[in-house]
Amino acid sequence: MKRILVGIKRVVDYNVRIRIKPDGSGVVTEGVKMSVNPFDEIALEEALRIKERGAAEEVIVATVGPADCQPQLRTCLAMGADRALHVQTDTPLEPLAIARVLRALTEREQPFLVLLGKQAIDDDHGQTGQMLAALWERPQATFASKVELSEGKARVTREIDTGLETIEVDLPAVVTVDLRLNEPRYVKLPDIMKAKKKPFETLTLEALGVAPRAQLKTVRYAPPAQRQKGVRVNDAAELIGALKQKGLL
Repeated sequence: MKRILVGIKRVVDYNVRIRIKPDGSGVVTEGVKMSVNPFDEIALEEALRIKERGAAEEVIVATVGPADCQPQLRTCLAMGADRALHVQTDTPLEPLAIARVLRALTEREQPFLVLLGKQAIDDDHGQTGQMLAALWERPQATFASKVELSEGKARVTREIDTGLETIEVDLPAVVTVDLRLNEPRYVKLPDIMKAKKKPFETLTLEALGVAPRAQLKTVRYAPPAQRQKGVRVNDAAELIGALKQKGLL
């Protein structure tokens, strides 16, 4: 069966104003709306469109995290994913550990394409897709704004600093997607009801043979410094003087 595996992450909704805990130990998540990472939602939408065109037979969505991740997986099922895999753990994992989990899932599910968001909006690492491709020893195409599949190949248009770049990779491959790839569909109530009957499997790190190992230690969290009030100047000479006073010239 031709499968697409889509990795998603549960993050604080992008409309929520982030607040740091008073002790600096993390971000406040109690009572805060959580959502599917927007880039991952775009990856899922692309997988569903590929299936609708007849180029895939099954779309599997997977995530790694605590039990609280289940609503986000249910949302993905309501969007149209066929199955959900929840690798449940309360241990915060770094990108390399997540990539190892996804590698184990590729071994288990044998997808011809893995789609991920280019980054998560909480930590902005942007590393998991590249690490997965290295562990899987398969090609990768990052920052995709267009994906076209042909027999055994994927033609991907990438957004880079100097414009657009089009590359062709052999399948199976890992593709990380950018914002301009598509517009995710809205979830309707009938789809939410149907999603409750779709297969939902909970796995453990041990069952996948992945042993998490922290390589980084977060010392503390701090909010960005408040922006200073601007100063209005009357001419270029006054601007130069103000910059010199601040030691910027």
